[in-house]
Amino acid sequence: MVTGTPDDAGLGDRDASRAAWLEQTRSHLRNADPVLARLIDDRPDFDPRAWMALLPPMDLYGALLFQITGQQLSVAATRRTLARIEALFDGHLPTPAELLGVDPGKLREAGLSWRKVSTLRDLAERLTDGRLNPDVLNSLPDDQLIAELTAIPGIGPWTVQGALIIALQREDVVLPGDLALRKAVQAAYQLDHLPTQQEVLAIAEKWRPYRSLATSYLFSAAFEPT
Repeated sequence: MVTGTPDDAGLGDRDASRAAWLEQTRSHLRNADPVLARLIDDRPDFDPRAWMALLPPMDLYGALLFQITGQQLSVAATRRTLARIEALFDGHLPTPAELLGVDPGKLREAGLSWRKVSTLRDLAERLTDGRLNPDVLNSLPDDQLIAELTAIPGIGPWTVQGALIIALQREDVVLPGDLALRKAVQAAYQLDHLPTQQEVLAIAEKWRPYRSLATSYLFSAAFEPT
């Protein structure tokens, strides 16, 4: 007897496919790096995308808004600011057109600095007037997408790299400029100093082509110890 709908079956297929992908990538990372092998073995039930379930649904613009909001802020402060922004737009993150339609002062009152308001409006204008095409952006390789978006004042590599992981689920992204990641690498690899961005990138070379998953394990080890 068939007990599920076609959609249910599709969800089951996706879950099975994801489980197989995780097993493959974990095996690759385990063989590539003994430090990661230990982190992986210590966390047999770790879901690298579980933290994203706590975030509102995000397209590329929403993920960039999330990242820009979080620049120089703690996670808690970022979430509070995001909640106030969502309240301005009936409980969801704004589209580019919606953001341009609201008084910039309202965004400032929600907790964004004027610099961040300017960056978000600049990005929104480019996405609505045709200078940037969301479909084209979504299809670009990581390096090209980073180059396109970091041409906008106020958007750096860290901002785009986070959006690549959150919105586009890119598999081979590392955030060498993230202070928390540098501290996580220092702890996991028992370094006697805080690694530079170049040192993080050098260590991460062996994680290719699954640097996003490796990064998730390092964050988990640093902030969710077993």
